[in-house]
Amino acid sequence: MLSAFMQAFKTPDLRAKLLFTLGIMALFRLGSVLPTPGVDLANVKQCIGESQQQGGPGLLGLIDIFSGGALLQLSVFALGIMPYITASIIIQLLRVVIPRFEELYKEGQSGTAKLTEYTRYLTIGLGLLQSSTIVATAAAGRLFGTCTVPIVPNSSALNLALMVVTMTAGTGLIMWLGELITERGIGNGMSLLIFTSIVARMPQNLLSIAKGNGGVSKFLIVIAVILASTVAVVFIEQATRRIPVQYAKRMIGRRQYGGSTTYIPVKINTAGVIPVIFASSILSMPQLVAQFGKPDSSWVQWIGKNLHQTAPPYLVGYGLLILFFTFFYTAITFNPEEIADNMKKYGGFIPGIRAGEPTANYLRYVINRVTVAGSLYLVVLALMPTIAVIWLGLSQNLPFGGTTILIMVGVGLQTVKEINSQLQQRHYEGFLS
Repeated sequence: MLSAFMQAFKTPDLRAKLLFTLGIMALFRLGSVLPTPGVDLANVKQCIGESQQQGGPGLLGLIDIFSGGALLQLSVFALGIMPYITASIIIQLLRVVIPRFEELYKEGQSGTAKLTEYTRYLTIGLGLLQSSTIVATAAAGRLFGTCTVPIVPNSSALNLALMVVTMTAGTGLIMWLGELITERGIGNGMSLLIFTSIVARMPQNLLSIAKGNGGVSKFLIVIAVILASTVAVVFIEQATRRIPVQYAKRMIGRRQYGGSTTYIPVKINTAGVIPVIFASSILSMPQLVAQFGKPDSSWVQWIGKNLHQTAPPYLVGYGLLILFFTFFYTAITFNPEEIADNMKKYGGFIPGIRAGEPTANYLRYVINRVTVAGSLYLVVLALMPTIAVIWLGLSQNLPFGGTTILIMVGVGLQTVKEINSQLQQRHYEGFLS
C-alpha cells in the first residue's frame, strides 16, 4: 500500500489529485472543530469530561464517531456525513416502493443524476430536522444527561435559529466537499470523509483507555483485538463466491461473438456496514425518547436498565436486527431475476443450469447461503467491542469497534485499488519489456 502511494506521488496528475484530496480532508477537519455561533465551548468541554467519566453519552456515540467528535462539540460540521448517508439509503430503499425511482435507476446516467438530485434535497431536509433536534436538546440541557452547566447560554429563538441554519449549511458544505473529492480527487468522497472522522479520533480514543482504568495491559489487549479484527475484515471483505458464466458463440454477419467464460462475483458481505448502522439507529430511538421523559418513570427506568450497550436484551436485539437487515438489504441490492434476464438476453448461462427461471432460482439459492455467513460475520464484528468491554471490565464503552474498523479497512482497500488501477493506466509494461 505504501509503495502505491509513493509511486502515485511521483506521477504529476495523480500527485495533484492526492494533494487535492488531502486538502479537502484538512478543510473538513477544520470545520469539525469550529464551534457553532451561540455555543459556550468551555461548558461543552466540561460536559464532555463529565459524560466520559459516567460512561459516555451512549445515545449519540455512533453519530459522534462518524462526525469525528464534532457532534458533541456542537461545531459547524456537527452532523457530519450522516444526513447524506441516511438520504442515500432512503432513496435506494424507495426504489422498491416507488416504480418511478426504479425506472430512473434503469435509465442510466441521466436517471442516476436525477436520483442524486433527490438525494441532495433529502440530505438538506434531514440536516434541518436533525440540527433542530440537536439544538433543542442542547438548549434544554439534555444533550449530556446530568450536566448542569448551560451549553447554550442564550436560548432565544433568533440564536437557536442561527445555530440550526449554521449546522444545516455545514451539512450542505460537507456534501459538496465529498462530491468534489469524487470528481477531482482519488476515491469516493463521502467514504473518505467518514474515514477521516474515524482516524482523526483514533489516537485520542486509544490514549483514553491507557490513561483511564484500563492501564497498559488492557491497552495492549485492545490493540491486539484491533489488529486481529483488521486482518479478519481484510480477509473476508476480499472473499467472493465466483459463479461461472459461459456465453454461447453467435455469428453476426461474418464475425463471431461470445464463446467466452467469465464469472459473477458474489461478496460474502454484500450489505456492507449498512445493517449495523440501521440496527444501531433503531436501538437508539428508545434512548432518545427516554431523555425527554421523567427520570422516575417506570418505562424510562426500564429503558435505562435494559437498553444500554452492555445489557443482554440490547445485545440480543442488536444481533437479531443485524441479521434481519443483512438479508433485507441484500434482497434489495441483489436482483436474481434481473441478472438471469440479462444473461439470457446476451446468450449467457451457468454450466448445468438452464437459462431463465432456473438460473434465477440458483442465484437466489447461492446468495441466501452466502448471506448467512456474511450476516454472522457482521454480528460477531459488531458485538466484539461490547464483549471486550465486559471481559476487560472497562468502565467506559470502546469509542470505536467493529463498525469503524469495517469502514476504515473497506475505504482503505477501495482507495488503494483505485490508485493501483490509475497507476496501471499510466505505467504499463510493453509486450517485449
